[in-house]
Amino acid sequence: MTLKQVKPGTTVTVAKISGEGALKRRIMDMGLTKGVEIFVRKVAPLGDPVEITVRGYELSVRKSDAELIEVI
Repeated sequence: MTLKQVKPGTTVTVAKISGEGALKRRIMDMGLTKGVEIFVRKVAPLGDPVEITVRGYELSVRKSDAELIEVI
């Protein structure tokens, strides 16, 4: 399952980050690394962006980026 598919109010753990190069690096620089817990706060009405809480701070992630983050 990817982060894009997670329903609001759910806590998940990052299993893998797909993508390559600068895109993968940017996601990891935001604190989204393997094993970190993510709480999905809400999803915008049209599905973009997804608001999450990770490592104690709030973050908005685009749908296209959320598809690259596999969670369990």
